[in-house]
Amino acid sequence: MGHLGYFILVMTASALAPLLAFAGRRWFRVPVVIFEIGLGILLGPDVLGWVRTDALLDTLSELGLAMLIFLAGYELDFAALGRGTLRRAVGSWLIALVVGIGAATALAEGDIDHGLVIGTALTSTALGTVLPILRDSGRLGGRFGTVMLAFGAVGEFGPVVAMALLLSGRRPLASALVLALFAVITVAAVWWASRQRAPWFSQVVETTVHSSGQFAVRSVMLLLAAMLALSAVLGLDVLLGAFAAGVITKLVLAGSSPATGHEVMGKVEAMGFGFLVPLFFVVTGVEFDLRALLEGGRALLLVPVFLALFLVVRGLPVYALAPKDLAPRDREALSLYSATCLPLVVAITTIGLDEDTIGTDEAAALVGAAMISVLVFPLFALRLGGRSAGSARQRRPNRSDS
Repeated sequence: MGHLGYFILVMTASALAPLLAFAGRRWFRVPVVIFEIGLGILLGPDVLGWVRTDALLDTLSELGLAMLIFLAGYELDFAALGRGTLRRAVGSWLIALVVGIGAATALAEGDIDHGLVIGTALTSTALGTVLPILRDSGRLGGRFGTVMLAFGAVGEFGPVVAMALLLSGRRPLASALVLALFAVITVAAVWWASRQRAPWFSQVVETTVHSSGQFAVRSVMLLLAAMLALSAVLGLDVLLGAFAAGVITKLVLAGSSPATGHEVMGKVEAMGFGFLVPLFFVVTGVEFDLRALLEGGRALLLVPVFLALFLVVRGLPVYALAPKDLAPRDREALSLYSATCLPLVVAITTIGLDEDTIGTDEAAALVGAAMISVLVFPLFALRLGGRSAGSARQRRPNRSDS
């Protein structure tokens, strides 16, 4: 079967996934991403063997991951977060990084390179994966949604920075200088985006939003491409550029045409969640090394170990440093959502495999545990959130957290 056949089967799986999720919600509420990954595994070389990845699917999958991180950056509202919440989010992630690298290095019997790869993966949060679940459950707005965006963004942004500093192959000082250059360019872009746009810009946006011109949507895609290219030129992970592009886009749309900004992003989200994002998850399933996981006894034993480490390394610091105004069940839900991971785990294990730092069995176990986290942790978090949402809305945030 050729490239077009693979593409059609992957798109068929992405269309079937929400139908399966909708049909099964009477008995068990399963995030649609699980069906996307599961169908990918079914179609992949280790089960039916109908789909194999090629240059086309790899490229579209990378764009899907970039779109996920872009949308996460767009959802982040710095004005609503407050310095206290951000400090808590950053503090919890730094604790997770130290604990994660220490635990992973101990498991690797002192191999620090091995520990850096696995330890960084243990600190990630799949905010892009959690966002649709929060949106569908009505929990994205309000205090809990704001706090979750803060902790999730740091859990997504932090590992990307750590990858640039620790896993890039450069010396730490050189990596820091490159990262600083990217930060300076991003800050300049944010400053430009915060300025008031010229009247003609708003006119073009509003005039073309319902025409074939679609100037705003094309401009958003150009900005995303430019930030991805900047990351690639500097030798940084492209996810860093995707996240920055989301933040800049929010500022540009807010300053140019607030009335049509939501409509423009609705179109971008439709492109993302309707095409690129599900394709990324289906391809993730296709590329999943099921044979290495099932054939290796050690790999299978590592799955529950890594799953527990996600909770201990990432979840416990989040619970400890969560804002005090959150209800206990909301703190537990926040910890579970924060410990949910997958996209960055895939990216980090790919780096580890390319550099021959970790083995295929460990990579399969880590990705397998991350897939289980996407299935299990949000389900428990939804149950906790459903019981405490009312009480959380009634409580006011402390001044120290705003």
